[in-house]
Amino acid sequence: MKRLILPLTVAVFLFACQSENQKEIVFPELQGNYLGQVLPDTVPTLFAPGIVSTGMFTRDIAMPPSGDEICFSVVVGNYSYSFILYSKLINGKWTKPEPLPFAASGKTAELEPAFSPDGNRLYFLSSRPDAEEETGDQDLWFVDKAGDGWENPVNLGSPVNTDGGEFFPSLTKDGYLYYTHNDKGNPENEIWRCRVYADSFGNPEKLPANVNCGANRFNAYISPGHDYLILPVIGMPDAFDQVDYYIVFRNENDQWSKPLNLGEQINKDNSRGWSPYVSPDGKYFFFMSNKCEDIPANELSYDRIRELYNSPGNGKSDIYWMQAGFIEKLKEKAVFEN
Repeated sequence: MKRLILPLTVAVFLFACQSENQKEIVFPELQGNYLGQVLPDTVPTLFAPGIVSTGMFTRDIAMPPSGDEICFSVVVGNYSYSFILYSKLINGKWTKPEPLPFAASGKTAELEPAFSPDGNRLYFLSSRPDAEEETGDQDLWFVDKAGDGWENPVNLGSPVNTDGGEFFPSLTKDGYLYYTHNDKGNPENEIWRCRVYADSFGNPEKLPANVNCGANRFNAYISPGHDYLILPVIGMPDAFDQVDYYIVFRNENDQWSKPLNLGEQINKDNSRGWSPYVSPDGKYFFFMSNKCEDIPANELSYDRIRELYNSPGNGKSDIYWMQAGFIEKLKEKAVFEN
């Protein structure tokens, strides 16, 4: 595992001070795709260290097809607070990430953003109250764009949302919404889907056993082309850790292949792999991981430990990315049952 080395720009971003009594984060000037980051190769690397992966508990990422917006989630205090942060490419420069105005009350959970295929609608998980349920119930919501801003969030309502939990939306170009559901009081999660119409949602259907595999599963990412699904699974016989990422392929007959493990370099030493995502162009795989950087024994000190604690790679959970070409290679191994 690589040692933790912070680039100068990241160090400035993390530690710049305005005065002795007030610290101000100086956001670097970022240009180009993916927050101006150096593109990864086939080995997972931290995504946007010091900007997205900062040492905070960070998870979930979403982009519209245009690639000029990025959303990601940050959790504070064991989910006492959770926010969706947002950055946009304006006049060639990325804006400093700030909480979305409709997902920053600090009183409810706001997580798991997902753009519609046209990029004009954002779906997300919220525990905010609606007309029928009190604060705390996890439902799916959406919000439409309105010029440079956003309209008011809308609860998806029945038949998608129930008195149980619904979360982690993901959408296809041919009009399907995939999400996780659990019955009220039941810790077992299941992957469901429904059709998306102009002003309503179709009756949900539970996915078959090759998708709903293992002892438990959740947070499934469906490809825009509706040809594969990546999901975290607990209790599989070939798992490397507590929760592993698996992929299931879909054919033209709407059949699902047997699940395939995404492999050691993604799943080993990753007990919090809860959030998979593939960039809209299909080139890069993003995933949440709580991999922890090693500190060589000769570097152990109070200052070094504090540096690690306040930096990405500290085990709280960061977002990693890598080239997504391995998906096509795994497709060659897909097995469909008759």
